Amino acid sequence: MARVYFALWPPAAIAEPLAGTARSAASQLGGKATRPESIHLTLAFLGAVAESSLPLLVRTAAGVRAAPFELQIDRLGYWSHNRLLWAGCSAPPPELPGLAKALQQQLGAAGFAVADADRPFAAHLTLLRKLPAGHPPQILPPIAPLAWSCTSFVLVRSQLSASGPEYKILAEFPLVP
Repeated sequence: MARVYFALWPPAAIAEPLAGTARSAASQLGGKATRPESIHLTLAFLGAVAESSLPLLVRTAAGVRAAPFELQIDRLGYWSHNRLLWAGCSAPPPELPGLAKALQQQLGAAGFAVADADRPFAAHLTLLRKLPAGHPPQILPPIAPLAWSCTSFVLVRSQLSASGPEYKILAEFPLVP
């Protein structure tokens, strides 16, 4: 079995400043900062999928049609239910939830179950995990806006280890106007 998901994968010019924000926030708030090479925006999480299903997964995702778009990463947020600090967009472009929905629909039509498909799409990039319980941040610092041109999405394999998840990109899918 392979543990997989689809994501937008930022270039280093976006991931590095976000990782710096994560490290700074971890020193002030506690928690575990996300490594720069692990920062991503999940579009659809599938979880465990049979290795033999990976080629169908790739063919299915290759059939998704969506135009490239710009993300403006300009805010931080905190979710107390899972103690996460995240970065996101004050005004997500309509293409982003549109891509996530098109991908989830194609995956569902091909027989793949997308985790949390019944919940509204919540675009975010996790910066800190495991913030101390009972001490939510009262004021989140502003972040310098980051402009990210999204031109593709990826299929990622996740392997859990004692040092945290390790990610490997299995396939990349261009966004075409």
